[in-house]
Amino acid sequence: MKKWLLFLTAFVALAGVLTACKRNNPQTTTAQPPLQLTPSNPIQPPPTIVRIHFAGADKISSDPNSVAFTNEFASAEARALESQTLDKLSRAPAAWFKSKLPTGAGDGSVQLRPLLNDFLKSEWIFEMRGATDSPEYALAIRLNDTRAQLWQSNLCNLLESWTKITAQNITNGWELKKDLPPNLFRFVRAGDWVIIGCGQNELPLSDDWIQMGTDIEKEPSWLSVNADWPKLEQIFPALPKFDFPVTTMQAMGTNSIFLLTGKIELSQPLPPLEKWQIPTNFIHQPLTSFTAVRGFGPWLENQSWAELFGLSPEPDQLFSWSLGTGPMETYFAFPVPDATNALARVEQNLIDNTNWQKHLLITFQKTVTADRISWQGFPFINPEVRAIHETNGDFLLADVFPMPPFGKKAPTELYRAFSGDNVVFYHWEITASRLKELPELTQFALLLTKHRQFDMNSAAARWLDRIAPTLGNSVTEVAQTGPSELTFTRSAPAGLTAVELMALANWLEAPNFPGCDLSLPPRPRRPHVPVKTLSAPEPMPAHAPTPVPPASHH
Repeated sequence: MKKWLLFLTAFVALAGVLTACKRNNPQTTTAQPPLQLTPSNPIQPPPTIVRIHFAGADKISSDPNSVAFTNEFASAEARALESQTLDKLSRAPAAWFKSKLPTGAGDGSVQLRPLLNDFLKSEWIFEMRGATDSPEYALAIRLNDTRAQLWQSNLCNLLESWTKITAQNITNGWELKKDLPPNLFRFVRAGDWVIIGCGQNELPLSDDWIQMGTDIEKEPSWLSVNADWPKLEQIFPALPKFDFPVTTMQAMGTNSIFLLTGKIELSQPLPPLEKWQIPTNFIHQPLTSFTAVRGFGPWLENQSWAELFGLSPEPDQLFSWSLGTGPMETYFAFPVPDATNALARVEQNLIDNTNWQKHLLITFQKTVTADRISWQGFPFINPEVRAIHETNGDFLLADVFPMPPFGKKAPTELYRAFSGDNVVFYHWEITASRLKELPELTQFALLLTKHRQFDMNSAAARWLDRIAPTLGNSVTEVAQTGPSELTFTRSAPAGLTAVELMALANWLEAPNFPGCDLSLPPRPRRPHVPVKTLSAPEPMPAHAPTPVPPASHH
């Protein structure tokens, strides 16, 4: 059952991404509070682990501010990608349950596939609450009588087929109880809502929603998410490696763009923010993206991959930018106390630790000078790490393609945009331009690290090609609003940045979707053929007659 719930959670997240929503002016817009369903029972309800509300594509499309949504999701390419994705999702539960399903049970796609359409079109609320060892799950989705009847029959038939247990009819629905936890599954129609609950022995949240019926409150936002990731990690073993913090998010549309606002609650307070140290002499036009982040040193110390560079103390600021003169021109810089010594430490650590080389597809040669480490042997690129000294301090600069001659410096307005004392992250990009530049860089990175390349003729690729011309500037800002609290805003025509859109497209096209295994299959081993040892010919006897070739018959 947990895998089915993980499937539902994954699809809920996908629905949110596929309909990620627009934005107002961040200076004048405040985050909407998450939807609170007031229970009829005055007793304090158990804590919420996850809560997601989605307004539904039908409702969003009727909003006067839905231009960005229409541009992104109303085309033939978007419909093709949607159909392909829902087809895959309809088969996922049976793939997860394969070892536990009874002999002869179908994969359930016939029952599930028509229901998944409603997740995109209709308004719904999903909530998980209670103790992490026995949470309750509840889904309320607004459906007309025809669709509600389809859900009622399809889910009942599917669960009866998979559990070999007959559901019992109850008022306005049915209920199925089994032996293993969570043991209770209930389906009830309440007004214009279908309410599905799952839990151990009792379903208080579903009971409250059923009593409310048509009075279930709704939010003005298109999408809202409230996720306590540390608690989710206790339920789903695959999550702890990501170490996500408690997150709330709301998304709306205005002025033909998406607005996302939200809050992040960190497990530990941030260290005091150091003054920005920006390599302004190396950041020049024509820029297509720029990123600045600070205060992440303690986090970086806990990342195993960061040990590769051997820097101590860990860098606490990072800057990245890309130029519009070539697809490979993306650069990274972070300040260090002494660039020459830092580069020497990186070089020594690369010598001491060579395990990372086994993750690369090809071999290469390294060249080291006092101010540069470069690698040769890669096609099309020449990766390097450089020690640079400029007026704002020392930096290590990494790139995959040599920086072209400096052009006009970046405008001072760019740096003023994140000059606030509490800003910890700022990102600006021309998303349409970045979507043109990224494929070559990401395809090469995937191949180099032994991962499957993105199919540029796939449904997801055609969708990206379709929406790219409509995407303009995207701006994301994260500010510290408390010792361990961050508040973020994003203004973006697509709701996602170019990197996020490329990651989403790769995920949707992953062979094991909704998993995300992009690893190349291992190369088949050639069968071992023993080499036959040929013995030396025996010496001819002394005075043996010389062999005479046969006479010709011509």
